[in-house]
Amino acid sequence: MNRLCVHTITTKPLSLEQCLLEYPKHGVEGITIWRQTLEGRNCTSVARQVKEEGLQLVSLCRGGFFPHTTVAGRQAAIDDNLRAIGQAHSLGAPIIVLVCGAFPGQSLAESRKQITDGIAAVLPIAEQAGVKLSVEPLHPMYADTRSAVNTMRQANEICDALGSPASVGIALDVYHVWWDPELQQQIQHSASLNRLHALHICDWRVPTTDLLNDRGLMGEGCIPVREISEWVDAAGFEGYREVEIFSDRWWNTDQTVFLDQIAKSYERVYSAEALGSNSHSSHHVRH
Repeated sequence: MNRLCVHTITTKPLSLEQCLLEYPKHGVEGITIWRQTLEGRNCTSVARQVKEEGLQLVSLCRGGFFPHTTVAGRQAAIDDNLRAIGQAHSLGAPIIVLVCGAFPGQSLAESRKQITDGIAAVLPIAEQAGVKLSVEPLHPMYADTRSAVNTMRQANEICDALGSPASVGIALDVYHVWWDPELQQQIQHSASLNRLHALHICDWRVPTTDLLNDRGLMGEGCIPVREISEWVDAAGFEGYREVEIFSDRWWNTDQTVFLDQIAKSYERVYSAEALGSNSHSSHHVRH
């Protein structure tokens, strides 16, 4: 098992059906489905298609966005997360990744409280459906509207506040947390409590031209992807390494060529020759 998974958002120009056909041709073993690709489709049929193409459904993206200044806004978020849980259950997706949200004009502390309350509100249904909820810390640059949860420590604190149920954990995306001086310690802590649900990989280009849509292939930037992956593996994580790349640059290219580049960069970072070295220390993809 090469542990390579690709998110459908990574190959955004492709339909879900095209993703299911193309991913296996490029050595991809797992798929994480983004909810917008499910519009107009039957989840049970999609689950069957995933299996027919020999792919493993790793997770569903995304739930969350719990904070709001009104009760109605918070309830709307809860309702949407319940729909996501229903979709995940029908698909057979074991995990929903939560981009937890934030709301301008209210404190981050209040937003984190609303995130905790929102997860608590949907947790019983998730547990009943056999679906895990994975809090994804986002880079602090997204603390305005996308997430008030910006570090692994904050994610662990939310899990603690919820009483550490087995159905709540953390999705680690290297793009968001690579800078955190506590990262290795928090990886070990979350894994020791069986909270480390997912690993998302990409790279931070230097200089970056867009804080959302200029992510790079592994090896194109400054993130020590291999080193962080080794910390995660050493903590006992054996799941997929999920390539999640938002990139206008790559979306404007032939997606089959892009998938080739993903496979090549993945092999470079995780080859036996790369053992003990960081992804940014030697190999770089240039265009």
